[in-house]
Amino acid sequence: MGIKVLWYLTAPDGTVPWEPHGRWATGHDHLVQLAQSIDKLGYYGALLATGGDEVNVLASSVLTATKRMKFVAAIYPGLIQPSKLAQIAQTIQRFSGGRLVYNAVNGNDAGLAAQGVHYPHDERYDYSWEYWDAFRQQYAGSTTGYDGKYIKIAPRPAIAAGSTRGGPAPASLGHFPVWGAGTSPAGVAHSVKLLDLYLSFADTPQRLGDKFRRVGAEAAKLGRTLEFGTRLQIIVRETEEEAWEYAQYLVDNTSVEYAIQSIQRQLPPGETLESYRSDNPQVQKNLEAIKAGRLPPARDYEIYPNIWTGPALHGFNVLGPLSGTTLVGSAENVAARIREFQEQGTSAFILSGWPLIEEAHRVADLLFPLLDLDHGFEVPVLNPSRRRDVTTSLRSVA
Repeated sequence: MGIKVLWYLTAPDGTVPWEPHGRWATGHDHLVQLAQSIDKLGYYGALLATGGDEVNVLASSVLTATKRMKFVAAIYPGLIQPSKLAQIAQTIQRFSGGRLVYNAVNGNDAGLAAQGVHYPHDERYDYSWEYWDAFRQQYAGSTTGYDGKYIKIAPRPAIAAGSTRGGPAPASLGHFPVWGAGTSPAGVAHSVKLLDLYLSFADTPQRLGDKFRRVGAEAAKLGRTLEFGTRLQIIVRETEEEAWEYAQYLVDNTSVEYAIQSIQRQLPPGETLESYRSDNPQVQKNLEAIKAGRLPPARDYEIYPNIWTGPALHGFNVLGPLSGTTLVGSAENVAARIREFQEQGTSAFILSGWPLIEEAHRVADLLFPLLDLDHGFEVPVLNPSRRRDVTTSLRSVA
């Protein structure tokens, strides 16, 4: 069984976009060019994340510039009424040929409260389940309404044949795919009931596999089977040395202030930068250096062969793997790590590297020929000389 490789479709871009000096000013023309590159290079699709451009608008705006890539659009339940979201999804699916996927995001208390959603942590998942259940029924063309604890939708009034009034027209596009995550007990219970593909930030392959197996066991209790995916940054080069040289470039162009801000977001409740002590000697050593005002060298953030917690747009995860975890290495070694993740149950990989267009080409050129891809179409080989037997390549670095 092959894997799916996706990229990142988002406005923040540049050589070091988490720092002002490395961030580009990007507009819609840049996003169109990025989407065209993702599509042309043969990626399965791309993640459209929250926090920037409105994802339905962004997906719609680049549809005609693309042909086959899927748009995995992150949605907070409650910001759009489920019947209206169903209408939006129906429209995008019809116009795109069924290329929209929603990524259900349940966020955090403070972030959601700032957007007008005020449910406590566990109750937020109860609300989310009703929201997506109602959405899917409306998407499928239900006219009977919805009577839940949180979601109340009246039955749709009868309308004359052929009329466009009265709400979304019944869809003929079948089941709407929803991806998402959730690590707490309430989050896992929500995920196994709702999702088609369960996502998690990366970790070492074994630890991530253990997590997926625990979630899979809960899904099996409901008679359901999930797919699993992860989110990683990536630095892949012709050689291991080149990859780590670029990782060092990113460290050299990252401020101590960014590292400290990232650490503070990752600290356990009640801990401060001064009070926290890690039981991992290397992590504690890195912390001491950062508190002294200097960043350790790139290789000091390697937590597993080719798995790195150095600086990234999504955080500088000094304390341990999280949203900024990065694959770093030669194409052969990175392919070996991806296959290791695959053996632990990961079938979808949402990747990103900066600048986004440049790195998307590099990954497609160097890495795609080494992977068993299952994108539903023939993935182009940019350089036929790179085509090689995957098993032989992986055996050479085992």
